[in-house]
Amino acid sequence: MRKIAIYGKGGIGKSTTTSNLSAALSEKGYKVMQVGCDPKADSTKTLMGGKKIPTVLEQLREKGDDVAINDIVFEGYNGVLCVESGGPMPGIGCAGRGIISAFEKLEELDAFEVYKPDVVIYDVLGDVVCGGFAMPIREGYSREVFIVSSGEMMSLYAASNIAQAIKNYGKRGYAKLGGVILNAKNIENEKEIVQKAVEEIETNIVTYIPRCGDVQKAEDKGGTIFECLEESVMRDVYSTLADKVLELSEDV
Repeated sequence: MRKIAIYGKGGIGKSTTTSNLSAALSEKGYKVMQVGCDPKADSTKTLMGGKKIPTVLEQLREKGDDVAINDIVFEGYNGVLCVESGGPMPGIGCAGRGIISAFEKLEELDAFEVYKPDVVIYDVLGDVVCGGFAMPIREGYSREVFIVSSGEMMSLYAASNIAQAIKNYGKRGYAKLGGVILNAKNIENEKEIVQKAVEEIETNIVTYIPRCGDVQKAEDKGGTIFECLEESVMRDVYSTLADKVLELSEDV
């Protein structure tokens, strides 16, 4: 089983990239589980026909110890298994702690043993790398981390912070940095800007994802490129990303 975390600044297109990656891997015959680790709980929306699924924390609040595995794991596009950790009620509690509670419940219910996914992908908000948001890095949940970034200053700043956190945890035998996924924003000299940044944080650009209106068109239809736009050139882009992620990740 490959265990991968995708980090990135909020609004950078991380969940869009992750969902299309999951879809691409499923098209290659892999059984994929995608776990959304963001209080917004919209990571898997395009894999579920544009609909949000009940989150782990919502189910825990409603059902307590009676939560069953099919209350929190849902089958989406092409068999991709979808989970959303969710977050606390607005203004109450800690979002990071919510992720920890969700992970603990998945373990308690033996989710990975029951579904036996080939690839587990954690989609994690990367504006802060503390507490529960760092859990996929430090608790053995993921083996490799990929950072989604554009050439925008703030997304590169977040990427640098995430890379530093991975480096710190890596000294303890936790997850390692697989590289940066460049999700382009059509900034002037964007490739050169990001290439310089990745050299500074001692990693590489994994895949270049060009800016393309097809991605938004698919999302407007409530799905991924693979489900909604069969003729889109972006299918090959995300398929290439899937190949690179498989190449750079370890099957354990």
